Amino acid sequence: MKNILTLLSLTLILASCGGDKAGKKLDLESIKAERSKLVAQQQELAASIKAIDLKIDELSPAKKLPLITSFTAKSEKFEHFLELQGNVATKQNLVITPEMAGILKQVFVKEGQRVSKGQLLARIDDGGLSSQVAQLQIQADLAKTTYDRQKRLWEQKIGSEIQYLQAKSAYEAQQKAIAQLNSTLAKTAVRAPFSGIIDDVITEQGNVVAPGQTQLMRIVNLKDMYISVDVPERYISNVTENKAVQVNFPVLGETLEASIRQTGNFINPANRTFNIEIAVPNKKGNIKPNLTAKLKINDYTNEKAILIPQNIISENANGEQYVYILENKTDSIATAKRVIIETGKTQGDVIEVLKGIDNNTEIVQEGARSVKDGQKVKLID
Repeated sequence: MKNILTLLSLTLILASCGGDKAGKKLDLESIKAERSKLVAQQQELAASIKAIDLKIDELSPAKKLPLITSFTAKSEKFEHFLELQGNVATKQNLVITPEMAGILKQVFVKEGQRVSKGQLLARIDDGGLSSQVAQLQIQADLAKTTYDRQKRLWEQKIGSEIQYLQAKSAYEAQQKAIAQLNSTLAKTAVRAPFSGIIDDVITEQGNVVAPGQTQLMRIVNLKDMYISVDVPERYISNVTENKAVQVNFPVLGETLEASIRQTGNFINPANRTFNIEIAVPNKKGNIKPNLTAKLKINDYTNEKAILIPQNIISENANGEQYVYILENKTDSIATAKRVIIETGKTQGDVIEVLKGIDNNTEIVQEGARSVKDGQKVKLID
């Protein structure tokens, strides 16, 4: 500024005095020299101002800080669920086969028909067994008459003991022969082993059937349904009898509550699992054998757990997990601090923190992977 004032004064003097040509030339050169000095000073001043602006930006707490969001850790109830998949089954799902060979003479039921335990379902031709039983019955009646007479004589001390014993033996032998034939004849009648529904009639009447080989029909009872599933052995102390189970049938779009009715006492060495059975109520009758079911079993509960999103956790070179918490918060400015944590079970997108974070701790959420330990950060809504 001082040089500018000097230059202006010099200009006014030159204008008032006029001067000769030599003086004018000399004054012009001085003026140009002064101008060059001022330009140089101006450039130095601009550079200094720019450096000062950069330092101000660097020291300003509200400029160029990482932008983050945060949440406050709260103690809450945490339930972990073991998720498995199994198939519905029933112990009363049976394909009936004959006990006797022969021609399937009659079938008395149709598919979809409800039957009771012991009901006659079909009959196989007896091949003349009924006639043999009738003949033996005649012989048995004669043997009984002979035995009764010999018994009365023997009681009157008439006749010999051997005659009495022979008559008794003949009668008993006939009775056993008839009983044996009747037992065989009973096998020609196919009866329902339990109450249920005839799901499929496999062999029609008129076909030749073989014992234990020919499939006659399938009978199913949908009342006693259950789900059998294998559970990894590490859950053996948490998955126990009577524990509640949430059962979902994706195909039916239904979810129901059930319980574990039986746990296996054997660890399968091939896959290190044990088997459990879950009773399934089937009041509507729409749950069928082999239907796929998804199971959720509560194997762990913490009434006062600290839960955080899994995606904010990082890991250092030593394999330790850490997150950033906020300290020294003033308005929207705070300091990020790295804390090492220990985690427990996960459920969905959250994970349980066992050590490192207390209740009501403010934790960096969005931007957690872009901050550094001890760095100033700015919170945004």
